[in-house]
Amino acid sequence: MSIVIKDAAGIAGMRTACRLASEVLDMLTPHIVPGITTRQIDQLAHDYMVNVQGTVPATLNYQPPGHPPYPASLCTSVNEVVCHGIPNDIPLKHGDIINIDVTTIKDGWHGDNSRMFLVGKCSIAASRLCSVTYEAMWKGIVKVKPGARLGDIGHAIQTFAENAGYTVVREFCGHGVGQKFHEEPQVLHYGRPGTLEELVPGMIFTIEPMINLGRRDIKDDRKGNRPYDGWTIVTKDRSLSAQWEHTILVTDTGYEVLTLSAGSPPPPDFVTQSAAVATVG
Repeated sequence: MSIVIKDAAGIAGMRTACRLASEVLDMLTPHIVPGITTRQIDQLAHDYMVNVQGTVPATLNYQPPGHPPYPASLCTSVNEVVCHGIPNDIPLKHGDIINIDVTTIKDGWHGDNSRMFLVGKCSIAASRLCSVTYEAMWKGIVKVKPGARLGDIGHAIQTFAENAGYTVVREFCGHGVGQKFHEEPQVLHYGRPGTLEELVPGMIFTIEPMINLGRRDIKDDRKGNRPYDGWTIVTKDRSLSAQWEHTILVTDTGYEVLTLSAGSPPPPDFVTQSAAVATVG
């Protein structure tokens, strides 16, 4: 499968879909408090996407080969859940961390992003993991420019995360996105600089590192005789895991973060102090 280079119309469509995806997370932010269930979060998001934005939740009934249809309008991954957590009726509690992953479809274009949320008062270790993972994502983002290679992104993320004492999940990666939910290329969050595909203007892909507090090993969430739900992935050692995600456009001079909105967390200081900030918007 080849990489789809977006033209001006496609880029415009992606800007809209991605902004809307980010605005779902803006809307949800004040609701992420102790006592709310992830199923309630999902319902809030579904109603907002369908009734306010006029978007389609991309995850609802999404069914790649080997998986059952995904049953919700977003993914909610709590504590040791690495990704693809299915919303349920368990209330969030003080000290939990949660990744909320939202993909909207608007006029056929997919906007894909996720954020970490600290629920109530969290431990220093949990807070630092979320912060370092956010910075790791941006370490990868600032490597994006024409002529760079995907290996540059992965190397920057891996080096930063491992130097901070964490591990990088290798089984899941970023991906191209556009009129399809998942396109080429695969965007690894580890690797060697100067390797893999060369970046060219018009490429759009996600950068979404999953960083673990403990070992990088993962497994499906299967306990005892309980059947596997077909989606939920957890850390093998049950340590905390964090993830952030933006959708990125390769521009003529650098990059543009498409999944930004009024409520997006600001970039880390090392981004705002660099020349690359001129291409963020």
